[in-house]
Order: sequence, then C-alpha cells, then structure tokens
Amino acid sequence: MKMQWALIAGLVFALLTGIFAVINVDSVQVNLLFNTVRVPLILLILGCTLIGGIIVGSYGIYRQYRLQRENKRLHLRVAELEASAVSEVVPVSYDNMNSVGSNEPEHDSQLHNDSIQSQHKGNNPGTL
Repeated sequence: MKMQWALIAGLVFALLTGIFAVINVDSVQVNLLFNTVRVPLILLILGCTLIGGIIVGSYGIYRQYRLQRENKRLHLRVAELEASAVSEVVPVSYDNMNSVGSNEPEHDSQLHNDSIQSQHKGNNPGTL
C-alpha cells in the first residue's frame, strides 16, 4: 500500500512539474561558470527535475544495496551463533544429576569417617 501511495505522489509531482514547465517557455540566460548560455526555461526545469530524480534514485539504490548486504551479514552471524550454541550444548544425564544432588551427604559422611579415624589415632575430633 505504501508503494502505491509513493507512485501516486510521484505521478502528481511529475504532472505538476510538467504543467509548470509548459507554462514557462521563455528563454533564460544560464551561467555555467565557464560560459553563459541561453536555454528555454522548459528544458531547464525538466533537466533539473531529471537530475534530481537521478540523484534521489541513486541514493535509494545505494541504501537498498547497503541494507541487503547488512541483512546477509547478520543472517550469516545468526547462523554462526546458532551453530556454536548447538555445539556447546552438553547433554544432561540423570546420573550426573544424582551424583551432584547426593554430593552433600557423601561429604558429611566423609567428615564423619575422618573424625572416627582421627579418634582412633588419638586426635581430637574435628582435627584431621
């Protein structure tokens, strides 16, 4: 829908420019820095409009090219990050989780066994 409105606005602008150019058919003197020429005003108006359209169109094409290049670069970066994320994922097994969860009771029983061994050796409980 946006493109349709842009096309309609462009056509209206072209129509108004054409009408304005046709009304002004007198010759004018144009200074080109190195020479002075007399040109019909209709040609000057249409020529300037054409040059302006070429400049705006060129900028639009350049901007579109730059955005497409950045879009491609970002898609490659996303694919690279997804691939690295998949390779870094470590499968979790329930055996590992059980050993982690039961780690604290083993630690307590190990301290208890150490204190019993130290009592047998004649050391105070709590010292190793």
